[in-house]
Amino acid sequence: MSAADLMAVLFSKYLRYDFAAPEHKANDHLVFSKGHASPLLYALYKAAGAIDDEELLSFREFGSRLQGHPTPEIPWVDVATGSLGQGLPIAVGIATAARLERSPLRVWTLCGDSELAEGSMWEAFEHAGFAGLANLIAIVDVNRLGQRGPTMHEWDTSKLAARAAACDWHVQEIDGHDFDAIDDAYGEALAADRPAVIFARTKKGSGVAAVEDEPGWHGKPLADPEAAIEELGGIREVGVQVEAPPEANPFEIERAAVDRPSYEVGEKVATRGAYGDALAWLGSIDERVVALDGEVGNSTYAERFAAKHPDRFFEMYIAEQQMVASAIGMQTRGWKPFASSFGAFLSRAYDFVRMGAISDADLKLCGSHVGVSIGADGPSQMALEDIASLRAVLGSVILYPSDPNQAVALLDLMRERRGISYMRTTREKTPTIYGPGQEFEIGGSCTVRSSEDDAITLIGAGITLHEALQAADRLGEKGIAARVIDLYSVKPVDAEAILAAAAETQALVTVEDHWIEGGIGDVVAAVLAGNGVVTSLTRLAVTERPGSGPPEALLAAAGIDADHIVAAVEKVLQPSVA
Repeated sequence: MSAADLMAVLFSKYLRYDFAAPEHKANDHLVFSKGHASPLLYALYKAAGAIDDEELLSFREFGSRLQGHPTPEIPWVDVATGSLGQGLPIAVGIATAARLERSPLRVWTLCGDSELAEGSMWEAFEHAGFAGLANLIAIVDVNRLGQRGPTMHEWDTSKLAARAAACDWHVQEIDGHDFDAIDDAYGEALAADRPAVIFARTKKGSGVAAVEDEPGWHGKPLADPEAAIEELGGIREVGVQVEAPPEANPFEIERAAVDRPSYEVGEKVATRGAYGDALAWLGSIDERVVALDGEVGNSTYAERFAAKHPDRFFEMYIAEQQMVASAIGMQTRGWKPFASSFGAFLSRAYDFVRMGAISDADLKLCGSHVGVSIGADGPSQMALEDIASLRAVLGSVILYPSDPNQAVALLDLMRERRGISYMRTTREKTPTIYGPGQEFEIGGSCTVRSSEDDAITLIGAGITLHEALQAADRLGEKGIAARVIDLYSVKPVDAEAILAAAAETQALVTVEDHWIEGGIGDVVAAVLAGNGVVTSLTRLAVTERPGSGPPEALLAAAGIDADHIVAAVEKVLQPSVA
């Protein structure tokens, strides 16, 4: 109710949208960052003739697409919102994509004043101002009241305006219930040469005396709805003719020629380096590929994409939430975004990834510098939770290449797959074990060593696969044949290979450079339990807080190097060996 006047002016005069063709490339975008205002959004759809009364009255009913917070199940909704602080950052990504396309569209975002306490909102203000996104207009509904009471700044818009102005936005402060002021503000915002924000002072529950500017009514139905309807003017048919969008501008993307990367067997290459090489190559074969990085491109090697395709590379600086939000925004326009940072720092953007799954977003993530094997930088830089956290995301794919040729092939599979996928890359150089032409698949694995006499199966991925291979060599010298499985697809997992190993060998040992909770060991245990298989399973993983040091020392201290694998196998097989 506080934002109804703001949106009425927008729909009746400024929004350009064809509801019959939501895929139109020049449609404006409207993002409700304050997703809890969904009844207003759905009422606007009704006024525009996009839905009828019957559907409007299905709000929040089971099976209705008009859920409590908007989702892209509705064709005119770009992304799911409702976790506050997300709509404006994602709108920055949409506006960035539109500028890349040289599109005349505008991106309108309705924000709440409560969500301005979120740091992600100020990452968005900072980046949009720096990038000069003049096609972005934010409308902030400053209604003074949050869920439980007054907001931090209540109606003092001057403090908020000063911050936005410092981020190089065009700023206005208005009465959000004055139609002429709203009209003038929109016109001025569209004429600005930078992103524009309108701080509109409003009243929560505007128009109904019983609830207007009263706390305690957030998300609650009115006590006397019929009286409120009469107070608002009674039941009447309200319709609006939304302006049609302009013609979409044609655009072309230049592609620099890059050969598919390939590496010789035995050559030592870090998979993070292969990621950079492969990303540059993907940019040359698919003009829809874009890359974003969190100011660590010389470590993730995303800089190799930037060197070949500068127009499609976006430096997001140390703002991981904005980086992932921009990627989600860009994919709404059909781009294929690859976003990279240290795996540990992607945890800052976890809520955006979680909400991205609700949005059915096409998001490709790469986390480098994973595990204790990164060495001297210490635990603050070590991704040790990433497999567990991203496994929990609905429909996610997790790939963990063990050599550079595998990394190239898997990254290409990520490009072709729609959804949320994550590649975990290693800092250290490791030997190339697969030829350039070898094929892999999401949900697959590779048995890199096996024989008819295998007594035990070692399961690893990434750097621990190489430790497992060394351990298998040493065990062979002791007369113990070990099967070695490269579990490069952690999710979905190759359950068939795990079950075969359980049936054909006496025991399984998983080895991972990750906390013991939620990683490869848990994946294997779940496969066994889910199929009613009882066998010996030993899980080697990081269980104590690491420190700084050489990679080999840290792998040993964590108990996941070749020596510890050999010792674990001997302990498991001791009765048989005896």
